[in-house]
Amino acid sequence: MILVFVEHDRGEVDPLSLETVTFARRLVMPVEAVLIGEMGPPPVEQLHAYGVSAVHTVEHPRLGDYAPDAWAESVVQLIATAKPQAAITPGNDRGNEVMAHVAARMSLPMAANCTDVEPNESQYSVTRVRWGGSLLEDAQLGGAVKLLTMAEHAVSPEESAAAGEARIEPFTPVLSDDEFRVQVSARVEPEAGRVSLPTARVVVGGGRGVGSKEGFEVLEELASLLGGVVGGSRVVTNLGWRPHADQVGQTGARIAPDLYIACGVSGAIQHIVGCKGAKRILVINSDQNAPIVARADWAVIGDLHEIVPAIVAELRKNGT
Repeated sequence: MILVFVEHDRGEVDPLSLETVTFARRLVMPVEAVLIGEMGPPPVEQLHAYGVSAVHTVEHPRLGDYAPDAWAESVVQLIATAKPQAAITPGNDRGNEVMAHVAARMSLPMAANCTDVEPNESQYSVTRVRWGGSLLEDAQLGGAVKLLTMAEHAVSPEESAAAGEARIEPFTPVLSDDEFRVQVSARVEPEAGRVSLPTARVVVGGGRGVGSKEGFEVLEELASLLGGVVGGSRVVTNLGWRPHADQVGQTGARIAPDLYIACGVSGAIQHIVGCKGAKRILVINSDQNAPIVARADWAVIGDLHEIVPAIVAELRKNGT
């Protein structure tokens, strides 16, 4: 059996977790999910549609929101009870943190950011992303329980044709005060109706070439016309032109839109890590030798301050 740590926001399953469940099915074993944190009715039907045969709901009065040590200890205790062959989490910040704590508590090795996995008799052969996405490493993962995280957007979420129903199995861990020394105490909710970077179908990204904070106004207009959102490179957030929440890259959001429009972005490897999941990339840049041009499906070489307003005008003329 494979145990998958499923992230959710008060019962709404994170799309990356559905990718992770799809990834876990490659091991051709029963896939079971573990959910921690405040939720309404467990999303059993949705998870079953993706091939989950059981949903372990971790129940504890103090597990309403994220607490890394407490969540990890809950997973450790569930592993001891359920005895899976492997445990997998999404390879985002939270998934990697939880699994790192699990590995330390169980004194087991862990393989992070895997893009492929093949089980053998005593080890798993894994391929994982290293060095900010510039290197793929083949490795062997051992241990009594194989612990790994899946690289973001390594696979697309796909429903399963499995029959039957997923069962719910409540689980109550034993947790001490020490496990709650670090925990989320409050949330700042996004604006109502705002599309997030990781889930947007269209992202318009800006880099140093945008020139100023005010230069993003036309990018905002383009994103609005296309039903998308605006992102930025790390240098843009460092300069204070955009908030850190808008950063696309290794230390920001990792996106997988249908279309990413990169305006004035040079394309350092840290940024490429964040946008390589995009299905199509359109680059608007005055430098034809910018690294991101080599990654683009289409490139327009020229002044973005002339090109982007022209695109906006054309979209408005056609009633977009």
